[in-house]
Amino acid sequence: MIVKFKNMTFKELNMVEPILRALNEKGHTTPTPIQEQAITPALDNRDIMGLAQTGTGKTAAFSLPIIQQLYLSKAHGKKREIKALILTPTRELAIQINDCLKDYTCYTGIRHCVIYGGVKQNTQVDELKAGIDILVATPGRLLDLMNQKIICLNTVRHFVLDEADRMLDMGFIHDIKRLLPKLPKEKQTLFFSATMPQTIAALSRSILRNSVKVEVAPVSSVVETIDQYIYFVEKQEKKDLLINLLKKDKKKSVLIFSRTKHGADKIARILNKSGIGSAAIHGNKSQNARQRALSDFKSQKIQTLIATDIAARGIDINNLELVINYDLPDVAETYVHRIGRTGRAGNTGVALTFCADEEKVMLKDIQKLTGGKLLVAN
Repeated sequence: MIVKFKNMTFKELNMVEPILRALNEKGHTTPTPIQEQAITPALDNRDIMGLAQTGTGKTAAFSLPIIQQLYLSKAHGKKREIKALILTPTRELAIQINDCLKDYTCYTGIRHCVIYGGVKQNTQVDELKAGIDILVATPGRLLDLMNQKIICLNTVRHFVLDEADRMLDMGFIHDIKRLLPKLPKEKQTLFFSATMPQTIAALSRSILRNSVKVEVAPVSSVVETIDQYIYFVEKQEKKDLLINLLKKDKKKSVLIFSRTKHGADKIARILNKSGIGSAAIHGNKSQNARQRALSDFKSQKIQTLIATDIAARGIDINNLELVINYDLPDVAETYVHRIGRTGRAGNTGVALTFCADEEKVMLKDIQKLTGGKLLVAN
């Protein structure tokens, strides 16, 4: 079943007053298409497969109905037990979702916390022991605390896989298979993602029950507000092209994608040596280093942030004008996630891609997936 867009308001979607008040304070009165389509069936406790482009408001689409159901069921009473689990692939995305929950739950009395690896667990454990209603987690830290008997999932009523394509690929599938038997059979399951390859869709169908599919754009499509250009350049000449482009417009904040962690560090060193403030963010960096780099980028202390694909999930920068694919991704769907960091919430954006001869095969896969051609830059 696919539901249709009707252009409603949050009030017309029957959001309760405490949630409406919180949304209004953030200037949100009209839901995005994915929010409008997902909220009603989610409030009816239906399982959902949600497909929408990056930057279209998927976090509110799954979190608002969960908050409302917990609020109305008075499941946030004196005895705090985990009633909702939101699982996400990266620390940054987990933190971002938890920040959104802070905004949405401020008048509901519902408590939440986020857990992720790369930092000491003490503070996270203290929050858990104090009692929470909604848990946002990355798989590694969640499984670790479950093994320590600190977390039990048998009271979970709502289960969310955010960035489901990444969560269910070979990097995370084993963790998911370990977690699923620990969850109650009777629960609501919500999958949300910007891309959904066929192999992953088949696996999700084996987990979802009588689900509703909500889709606001063709799978793996790119928002129309992003202008896409390609530079055909030899591999050894990419660094010079990058420096020249960045020095032409020093005012823009630029997110640069590298295929490898080593490559991200190398690009950051080259740019800093050229006088362009830069930092790299990837899985080998400590959580403090990653958060500091993000903070410096958001506050424009540095002009460029160089990220690997996993680390980039969850990077949400207001009005980010430019994304550069220094390396083409190995998986075509990843291109959609990368350039979706710009052109968010109706804003315009630009995505530049550097393509060496050996990467042209990857480029063909991207063009086939998105159904469009990148314009060759002059």
